[in-house]
Amino acid sequence: MTRSEEFQELRPLLFSIAYRILGSVAEAEDAVQETWLRFGASTTRPTSTKAYLSATVTRISIDVLRSARVRREAYVGPWFPEPLLADPYEDPERSAELADSVSMAALLLLERLSPLERAVFVLREVFGFGFQEIASAVERSEGACRQLAVRARRHMDEGRPRFEADRREREELAERFFDAFKEGDLDGLRELLAADVQMVGDGGGKSPQWKPITGAGNVARILAAIVPPFVRIGGVVEAHQVNGQPGAILRDRDGKILNTLALDILDGRVQTIRTILNPDKLAHMGPVADAWAILREANRARRRPL
Repeated sequence: MTRSEEFQELRPLLFSIAYRILGSVAEAEDAVQETWLRFGASTTRPTSTKAYLSATVTRISIDVLRSARVRREAYVGPWFPEPLLADPYEDPERSAELADSVSMAALLLLERLSPLERAVFVLREVFGFGFQEIASAVERSEGACRQLAVRARRHMDEGRPRFEADRREREELAERFFDAFKEGDLDGLRELLAADVQMVGDGGGKSPQWKPITGAGNVARILAAIVPPFVRIGGVVEAHQVNGQPGAILRDRDGKILNTLALDILDGRVQTIRTILNPDKLAHMGPVADAWAILREANRARRRPL
């Protein structure tokens, strides 16, 4: 097998490691590309290509994350990871860990960890690497990596949301939610929302943005008011998994992406709605709509009689 073939075979794993460390599709793709350049420039053949490439992409991602943290401190409004519609890496033996670790809620928890803690947690808890491999990847002793893993696991467990185990129930509730969502069914929405539900948007100062909205009544009223006019002007609500959780992509009449929605569901109710409108975070998914123009057109449609 050639170097290129080996790399392509491992590319999904490398991207998945980098994305969980960085929370950015674009930065993860750049980290994977840099890993390939270093692999191609190396004059020696590693004993384990998987170990070498995983260590390389981890080190690159840690460096990128350290500089990204500074930028995120100056971010306008709430910061969310870039939405991921499909994780390219599959491992039946670790499917539960992979699905949980890519959710918006889990990635936001990972933001609380130091870059080293985050890398160690991802390699150990998500991908099942041994501490010897992790120590080589992060250039720390095995003992230090074990301590980092313990601290990271404690921080994650303290804030980890407990999603319902039954994926089918989540999908059925999400289907009912989006039916009510598209119809502007106020009562139907309120019935599916937790009493203390929160809706939060990430516009990054580049799209229409609202302050976090809390409470089933408030969230239901907002959704019932804004979605029907959007549909009336040709907008489409496309149900889709977003970061491994029930969600949707909203598109304009030309198919351009307006935003994504991701739902956290617990105890048979929607607990959190996270929407991403920042065009910079949507560009990897395709052409992005002009959110301001859509808002103006939807407002005009709302004022017109049916």
